[in-house]
Amino acid sequence: MRRACYPGTFDPLSSGHVNIVEKAALHFDEIVLAVAGVTGKSTLFTLEERTELCQKACAHIPNVIVKSFDGLAVEFAKSHDCKIIIRGLRAVSDFEYELSIALTNKKLEKCIETLFLIPSYRYLYLSSTIIRQVAQARGNLADMVPDDVRLALENKFKK
Repeated sequence: MRRACYPGTFDPLSSGHVNIVEKAALHFDEIVLAVAGVTGKSTLFTLEERTELCQKACAHIPNVIVKSFDGLAVEFAKSHDCKIIIRGLRAVSDFEYELSIALTNKKLEKCIETLFLIPSYRYLYLSSTIIRQVAQARGNLADMVPDDVRLALENKFKK
C-alpha cells in the first residue's frame, strides 16, 4: 500500500489544505492527515477541535484518515508506514522554510521523502493566519474554508 502523510497544524484547515489532500489522494492508496498537537505556537482551536474539523472537511475523500499526533512529523510518518510526507507550497517565500524542514526530516529519517504539491490557483493566497484575521474581523470566509470550519470560526469570534 502506498501511504503518504500530510502533517500540519491546520489552525484552521483551509480550502487550500483540502485541495492539497484531494490532489494527493489521487496518487496514493491512503493519505494520513496528521494534525499536530505540539506546534510551537498558540492555536485558536484545540487539538480535538482541529482534528474533528479536518475529519468533517475530508469526509468526501474515501482514502483519507485523520489522526492527531505529538512529536516529530517524520516520526509519526515512520510509525504509520508512510514513505512520503506531503507539503503544500504557495509561493517562493514558502520554499525556503519548507526545504529546511524537508532536509531536516531527511537527516532524521533517510527512508522518508518529501513531496511538494501546489494548491489550485484560487487558493494560492490563503494562509491560516489570513483566515483567522478575516474571521476575527467578521469578513466573508466563502471559498476560504470548508463550511464546518467557517461555522466554527464564526462561533469562536461571536463572543
